[in-house]
Amino acid sequence: MLALDTVRTPGHVGTVDVFDAGTEGFDYERLIALIRDRIEFVPLYRQRVRPVPARLAAPVWVDDENFDLTFHVRRSALPRPGNLDQLREFVGRVLARRLDLSRPLWEIYLVEGMEDGGFALVSKTHLAIVDGVDGVDLGQVLLDADHRPPLTSTTAWEPRPEPGSLDLVGGALWESAQDPAKAFENLRGAFTSALGMAMAIGEAVGGIGGALGELAGDALRGKRPASDSPLAGDVSEQRRVDLLQVPLAQFKAIRQEHDHTVNDVVLAVITGGLRSWLLTRGESLSSSSTLTALVPMSVTEDDGEPTSLGSQVAPHLQTLPVGEPNALMRLHQVAYATKAHKESGRAVGARSLSDIAGFAPSTLHALGVRVSTEVLRKQHDILITNVPGPQVPLYAAGARMVASYPLLPLSAAHLLTIGVTSYDGEVFVGLTGDRYAIRDLHVLAQCLIDAVQELVDTAADAATLRQPTRKASPAARRAAVKKAAAKQEGPRRIGRRPTNRQGLGGRERGRRAEG
Repeated sequence: MLALDTVRTPGHVGTVDVFDAGTEGFDYERLIALIRDRIEFVPLYRQRVRPVPARLAAPVWVDDENFDLTFHVRRSALPRPGNLDQLREFVGRVLARRLDLSRPLWEIYLVEGMEDGGFALVSKTHLAIVDGVDGVDLGQVLLDADHRPPLTSTTAWEPRPEPGSLDLVGGALWESAQDPAKAFENLRGAFTSALGMAMAIGEAVGGIGGALGELAGDALRGKRPASDSPLAGDVSEQRRVDLLQVPLAQFKAIRQEHDHTVNDVVLAVITGGLRSWLLTRGESLSSSSTLTALVPMSVTEDDGEPTSLGSQVAPHLQTLPVGEPNALMRLHQVAYATKAHKESGRAVGARSLSDIAGFAPSTLHALGVRVSTEVLRKQHDILITNVPGPQVPLYAAGARMVASYPLLPLSAAHLLTIGVTSYDGEVFVGLTGDRYAIRDLHVLAQCLIDAVQELVDTAADAATLRQPTRKASPAARRAAVKKAAAKQEGPRRIGRRPTNRQGLGGRERGRRAEG
């Protein structure tokens, strides 16, 4: 994880949580008190990374004897009017900056001055912290279902003494001697660290050094996206983000009408949005054009390492049929591609994920990104994470959270990522793109909204065309006969029968919806 963290590809996941301050208000001191109360549940948030001399073993976590909570919890404010565009600009600049690797690997910004009187918490958490076993995201333990939860009783924290260099070297040698597999893992870790250093130097110096850095990066990360992928290119040091919100009821209506899952609908919406966006950019799409998305999925493994979430996250490559012009056919094709995962017996249901204590989406998004950074991964065009959250309001020290947008990091040569979280009856989408390569990210956001409406329309059309499920009453049948006779009177004057025209129209609409 640390080797992949460079100036152009920082290794942290971001979240933008928006809150209603309520009548009691919310300030920096209240946030500090809340984090101080909960931070003992996430010990890595008070620890820093200590390398082992000569890289004989993987770095170790040690308590930060100079830990300063106010360094990690920062305060900012938007200029007037404090609208969503200003928040997006602020978030893009914050996410572009690397975390200080000599300190605990996280930051939270309290953003005040929003035009509706609310505030936002913008968090950055390094992937090295969140593994689902020893560490979860701080956001998972900050939120409560109770409006006024009691503070937990905490004891004063004292950092443990840091081990000396000789202790670290001796421990690494002893570990390698006792376990040959561990020795190989340590050797591989040293090689990975060297590649990471070469990659970072290549980014800094450019030229021949830059080419060598790219070779090191390719060896470290595995395959890049195809050179002809519209989502591939050189990643800069700057980011652009966009945030959008859609009612969850719309996704559920589409799911119910077409008998697919909400996850299928989400992926179909993204496919449709990407299709429209690529066409606005002048991309040439044929009916067979596709993109490959890496979509991490929660699974259960009998022999897997136990986690605090009750499941593991595994990579899943998903074909997105962006060349298909029919919205309903895109949905069917996406659902067919996910069918094998659903029938594997390993899939974890959305309700199981949404019932995890606290606000698990922040942890699950980070685990999804970790999966995408595996050294030997297959080629893909875009990373997409979709995590269902609790469908009840959550609170941070009495302030109600009204929105939560996940923002995923960019890896080398990948210009766009999409994170999706459902929470309290809404679906929140976070788009992260390279600032210079994707200047029209707002167009993609609008295309995604249009893609939702396109599928909503297919559900409405299907409901209209569906035959009644119960027998009509005698009075209703008599009324229908009279109505049909009345319609036949008029058309004869113009030589056409509206009943036939209506029937043909209905069948034609049915073919368009199904095809």
